[in-house]
Amino acid sequence: MTETRIDRRLAKLKAEGRPALVTYFMGGDPDYETSLSIMKALPGAGSDIIELGMPFSDPMADGPAIQAAGLRALKGGQTLKKTLQMATSFREDDDETPIVMMGYYNPIYIYGVERFLTDAKAAGIDGLIIVDLPPEMDAELCIPALKAGINFIRLATPTTDDKRLPKVLENTSGFVYYVSMTGITGSALPDTSRIGTAVARIKHHTELPVCVGFGVKTAEQARVIGQAADGVVVGTAIVNAVANVIGPDGAKTADPAEAVTTLVSGLAKGVRAARLAAAE
Repeated sequence: MTETRIDRRLAKLKAEGRPALVTYFMGGDPDYETSLSIMKALPGAGSDIIELGMPFSDPMADGPAIQAAGLRALKGGQTLKKTLQMATSFREDDDETPIVMMGYYNPIYIYGVERFLTDAKAAGIDGLIIVDLPPEMDAELCIPALKAGINFIRLATPTTDDKRLPKVLENTSGFVYYVSMTGITGSALPDTSRIGTAVARIKHHTELPVCVGFGVKTAEQARVIGQAADGVVVGTAIVNAVANVIGPDGAKTADPAEAVTTLVSGLAKGVRAARLAAAE
């Protein structure tokens, strides 16, 4: 497949000698306009790759925070079509920052795979992370996505052994997302000393960059993980930053985009310090 924005961005950061900061937020949380303002603020705050969450009523891998964000988005009227529209609006001002859509297969299946890929490509989507489609179902979406020029990014976990890993990596492109723990999103971060070993094991099987996520909450955690990984993925902490400025009645107590910007700016400093610290 042709080179994507993801490929170009990660190659550029590798040449600069630093890992990427990959930021996840839930599309439509708490409403379309607020969510779009968050998305537009991410690159300026230091995000290198944006993961755009597709809200779904029955998630399997999401922790309570992201589940709640998805429900807020759905309650606010967010749909897959609106999530694609969000990317289209973002692209009016930014044609360089990679966008990865992350979520579950059901909304795409209902939307129609061919229609979805056509619309996603037109909206400027660069990659997909669909957590409930194993490699055995690559013909459903993975192969068509690759043919459409959209990266299909696969998850690897601590339980993905060396026998299973080649199958997982077979049609993976863009980068490998290493889930640094077993369990749901937002759980406690594991022993960071093990992440370097895990990344090295994955790299033994692929030349793709390896980004590490699930549980990263602070700049210091981002710095430590960034010493071994090609990218650090942060999601729950960002979703929580939004939730923390929304009252029980749904009213905003502060600007969610500003809250996210403050958090991401700190995380970006941690990521940018990762290799400097490793070199000392």
